[in-house]
Amino acid sequence: MSAALALALLLAVLIGLSLGTLGSGGSIITMPVLVYVAGIPAHTAVGMSLVIVGTTAAAGSYLQSRSGSFHRRAAAIFAVTGSAGAFAGARLTHLVAGDTLMAIFAALMLLAGWRMLAAGAPEGAGRVCSVPRCAGVGLAVGVLTGFLGIGGGFLILPALVLAAGLDMRSAVPTSLAVIAFNSAGGLAGQLRYVTFDWALTAAFLASALTGMVGGSALTRRVSAPVLRRGFAWAVIALGAAILTSQVLARTGHG
Repeated sequence: MSAALALALLLAVLIGLSLGTLGSGGSIITMPVLVYVAGIPAHTAVGMSLVIVGTTAAAGSYLQSRSGSFHRRAAAIFAVTGSAGAFAGARLTHLVAGDTLMAIFAALMLLAGWRMLAAGAPEGAGRVCSVPRCAGVGLAVGVLTGFLGIGGGFLILPALVLAAGLDMRSAVPTSLAVIAFNSAGGLAGQLRYVTFDWALTAAFLASALTGMVGGSALTRRVSAPVLRRGFAWAVIALGAAILTSQVLARTGHG
């Protein structure tokens, strides 16, 4: 095993840890790890990311839903519309170049990090998950899932709080379930265009699941705001690094 692959598998543990503690953020790490550490082409990494993040999120949702805080109505609406959007969004991946794909991804990382650092938005107290509002938000997030190979949890989580009126205790396991469905829809779309190394994907998945188990235990012991801030800064730093590398690469080619 090469040093780069060993490092990538170690970082995969952080993917599961993030999903387990925050109900989001795993996929924002997965793509850069697969592309820049493991050396996998961006278009192939999208499909692998969906397998790793989706399966890990499904396991996390099961682990955390046993507390009884899972919101079935919101999960169903977001999952149905999101998986459909992800299937459609997968087609967009192959209409753009790999470097453009990563530049878009980096910009989204910066936006996500800023959103997580921003002062907490008021929860949608008393709001119910109406079908039109939640279906529209779920569809939009699903398209991004299929296009970029992201679970979309960093978008789903605030959407569940603000659009569906869930509290954070219910939003985390519900978000993980939606991520799993969205990833499945995106993967179904990606498999029409690309194949990838399933053995390597399984190795990444095993590492991520290890992190998920640890994250689910950690979330009961560490303050969520502390975890969220630390992760947000890591996401911003990684997004800035990717965007800088893309700019330097284009300047060098120019």
